[in-house]
Amino acid sequence: MGRPEGVEVAKTRTRGPGPTYSRVVPGVSGRVLVVDDNKVIRQLIKVNLELEGFEVVTANDGAECLDVVHDVCPDVITLDVVMPRLDGFATAAQLRADPRTSGVPVAIVSACTQYEVETGIVAGVDAFVAKPFEPAELVRVVRRLVEGNDRRDGRKGAPAGRGRG
Repeated sequence: MGRPEGVEVAKTRTRGPGPTYSRVVPGVSGRVLVVDDNKVIRQLIKVNLELEGFEVVTANDGAECLDVVHDVCPDVITLDVVMPRLDGFATAAQLRADPRTSGVPVAIVSACTQYEVETGIVAGVDAFVAKPFEPAELVRVVRRLVEGNDRRDGRKGAPAGRGRG
């Protein structure tokens, strides 16, 4: 199955120990809702995005994501696939089915097997970042999704999480 245009799969591997980022970027670049049942992964994603100027809110699984998404109004949502209560695919499908969140870009951060990519595309996922990921690649994908959402919205700096045009 070919990938539809606009869907990105980032295949990176983490390098050895060493500093990831050495500075904090001033200002907020956008709001990201990070959803992963693994606390360490959630924190790793959060720290790397915050160092690049993103505001980050976290959720433990898909069910919690759906509970908080309307209060958070994220510009981008990152989802793990394998989570208790509600997995990443079901969460993405429910986000797409809700008119209030149908335009929020979604990135899967997981192993990104062929099955996960194909299933994610069907669920409406916009991008994929393979675990283990290179932090710079994760930031690049999230930034591209935030910027693309602003362009679709037609208003730079528009309220977070508003629909695709």
